[in-house]
Amino acid sequence: MRIHMVDTLALPASVVAIGAFDGVHRGHQKVIGEVVKKSKSLGVPSVVYTFDPPPRSYFEGASILTPIHEKLRRLCELQVDHVVVANFDAAYLERSAKDFIRELSNLHPVEVMVGKDFRFGRGREGGLEDLAEHFPVWVIDAVCCSCGEVISSTRIRQLIAQGEMVEALSLLN
Repeated sequence: MRIHMVDTLALPASVVAIGAFDGVHRGHQKVIGEVVKKSKSLGVPSVVYTFDPPPRSYFEGASILTPIHEKLRRLCELQVDHVVVANFDAAYLERSAKDFIRELSNLHPVEVMVGKDFRFGRGREGGLEDLAEHFPVWVIDAVCCSCGEVISSTRIRQLIAQGEMVEALSLLN
């Protein structure tokens, strides 16, 4: 796995997953596994575009489930070819939606995977429609655990806060 900073990776084709992926929990693992599988079937590299710190931590002060070194280790275990790490700070927040589209264009994605509420660019000016104007977009569905509840970083943080460590760990591993 190769690690890149923003605007440093160019590929002739790729399959890209974009998200905070804090915790790289079981839901993330399933989604990223699908991206890796799709990229292998198409014979192109898989790319995970992620943020450090995660946006929720930056804006809301939410605890970080996996520091960047742990997130990268987990992504490597999932056999991701490339990871782009965006330093999520005030300077990054000034980038326009067009800047983000331009950067993604350098990856020549044959498919881009995002969550249903994905927003990008200064003031969250870009959305799924904007992304879909430039790339084939795959909007992921929530992944649920065996009891039917959505697996999310927010839920894991809540479980940890409630002292439900066994359940939280079961969603992380």
